[in-house]
Amino acid sequence: MATIVRPYGDTLDDGKVQLSFSLPVAEGPKAREAARLIVESWGFRDCEVVHSAPMSEDFTFFVAYAKAQGGIDFELVVADDAREGESMSMDEVDAFIRERIGRKVVVVGACTGFDAHTVGIDAIMNMKGYNHHYGLERYAMIEAHNLGAQVTNERLVEYSAKVKADAILVSQVVTQKDVHIANMTQLVELLEARGERSRYVLVAGGPRLSNKLAIELGYDVGFGRGSYANEVATWVVNRIVDKAKAR
Repeated sequence: MATIVRPYGDTLDDGKVQLSFSLPVAEGPKAREAARLIVESWGFRDCEVVHSAPMSEDFTFFVAYAKAQGGIDFELVVADDAREGESMSMDEVDAFIRERIGRKVVVVGACTGFDAHTVGIDAIMNMKGYNHHYGLERYAMIEAHNLGAQVTNERLVEYSAKVKADAILVSQVVTQKDVHIANMTQLVELLEARGERSRYVLVAGGPRLSNKLAIELGYDVGFGRGSYANEVATWVVNRIVDKAKAR
């Protein structure tokens, strides 16, 4: 049976949404009316621009309320998430590695390109971890190498080969003008040019990164916002075992 879901603000199924966006126009009554008309051109009804503020002389930021007209059948939704199913705890991951792999798993992580954000990669790699989830450095059966931020793809590839890594973790936070796509693609191309792509479990992560995009770019998996080290570790060690079986 179909379960149609729609946005709601005050009353179930009223379709009310809040939108925020900017336009390259000076703030004023004409700009607010332009913003309202643009929202209605997107298919929304009963639009009201509730806030506008100049960002500069010729740019304005808007907040608008409006009604969405459509809904979707929730039963037909398929999630694109690498974290499906139960994830092992840190102790369970260590036990799995001892029993199924028999040696330490080597993981190299970095925030690559000109991206200087370390919060994401540190949450996964650093011993203290994040939100009561220890990072990979604390795992007894994982040898974790955190290279930090602004690491070139060339250095990441060379270092991974040097330490005989099993998995490479790439964090990408800056996504303006799709710079993350070019950077992630370059890493895959470097590995392929060296004939080493199949050697690694290649993992991408970032707050605006989807599993679908990561796979399209040649990675094994992608983890988005809210991911923890044990979830990444669970996926990686299972993938290592699966690759060994396939040989």
